[in-house]
Amino acid sequence: MNYKTDVCVVGAGPGGALLAYLLAKQNVSVILLERHQKIAKAFRGEHLNEEGEAILKKHGLFSHVEKLGVLAMESLEYWENGNLIKSIYPEPEVGHLGIHVPQAHLLKVLIEEAEKFPNFTLMTNTRVVDLLINDDARIYGVKALHEGREIRIESQLTVGADGRYSTVRKKAGIEVTNKKHGYDLLWARIPAPDNWAPSIKMALIDGFQLSLFTQAKGFIQIGWNIEEGSFPELRKQSFTTFLDKLIKAFPVLEDTVKENIKSWNDFVLLDVHSNFSENWGKNGVAFLGDAVHTMTPTGAFGLNSAMKDADCLAQIITPERINQLDLMQCESERKKEIVKLQAIQIEKEKNFATQFIIYS
Repeated sequence: MNYKTDVCVVGAGPGGALLAYLLAKQNVSVILLERHQKIAKAFRGEHLNEEGEAILKKHGLFSHVEKLGVLAMESLEYWENGNLIKSIYPEPEVGHLGIHVPQAHLLKVLIEEAEKFPNFTLMTNTRVVDLLINDDARIYGVKALHEGREIRIESQLTVGADGRYSTVRKKAGIEVTNKKHGYDLLWARIPAPDNWAPSIKMALIDGFQLSLFTQAKGFIQIGWNIEEGSFPELRKQSFTTFLDKLIKAFPVLEDTVKENIKSWNDFVLLDVHSNFSENWGKNGVAFLGDAVHTMTPTGAFGLNSAMKDADCLAQIITPERINQLDLMQCESERKKEIVKLQAIQIEKEKNFATQFIIYS
């Protein structure tokens, strides 16, 4: 089956969904593809910073998300051996140190708002397998499997918003430079104890960062850095000994940790790396978010950067000039910021342990 649209956005994460909504609102016909059956798939980075918050407010979306449930962080804390050693509080004019926004809430708002426009189409359970390329080497759409059936979607512009392992990027022949950061990340989620204040808490364990992010609806997300490639050997060791380090760092969590983390299987392993591409678009294709600049979890920049990409792209795409789209201004502006943010991430990772030195 064949479909035609002005823009085909591949990947219905926050960046892709926001772009699709903004384009539909601007009278650009758009088809949004998502390989999962359900939009609200498992997701790790869900913290908005000031810039992400500002984008949602700019487009009148934040209040809708807020009604579904968000949680503003009131402090950033550093702990050592179960003791609070330093606290950082937000500037009064900002009022928070990040906002936890469940992805399910954010995507629900973006999709529901986009569906108010007849020129928007969402296709889930749809996996891109190739690009449509004409004799002039211009990309004019995608081949995909929709619920197991092959389809073709012809478009004036294809946007790869399909993450760090982007199929669209690979099929377009766009190269990225990958960088390892010396650590992998274990994720887990546990119920928060009673009277747990909305906060981000940090500790240093065996020279690596342990982070606790308070989540909406009474949960805590654990992000535990471990040595790169060490998890297979770690799994062979005593799980209790490993867990004891978490409890020693945050004794108040002992009960909820023991009740909810029973084995290594209760952690999800993330292969941490960053990447950067010098080419964010060519011949009928453009990219945003992790597809061309994967961020590490440090600083929670990924979600916000993808939304800024989408906002920037939406400002230059109109029904009249999709074929003559000049990506350079948007690309140049965003590249400079991403280069700076990725440098900040490296600096934060390198200097994390120094937050504890003066108290040793």
